[in-house]
Amino acid sequence: MLIKILGSGCAKCNRLEQLTREAVAELGLEASFEHVTEMDKIMAYPIMTTPALVVDEAVKVSGRMPSKDELLGWLKAG
Repeated sequence: MLIKILGSGCAKCNRLEQLTREAVAELGLEASFEHVTEMDKIMAYPIMTTPALVVDEAVKVSGRMPSKDELLGWLKAG
């Protein structure tokens, strides 16, 4: 599983990465993380605001902080 956090590296982006890492660990999944901060790479995704979470190239959320339950649901679904 490849998980990307899209954002400039602001506090919300870092918090999203931390929460996602916790959810991955809780589920016992194997995942690699990538923090995408380059604006041209971020704009390649269909999002309007950051932070955004991309799991295996599928955008799961952008512009808001998801709940832990949401994260767990998305990660379980793969």
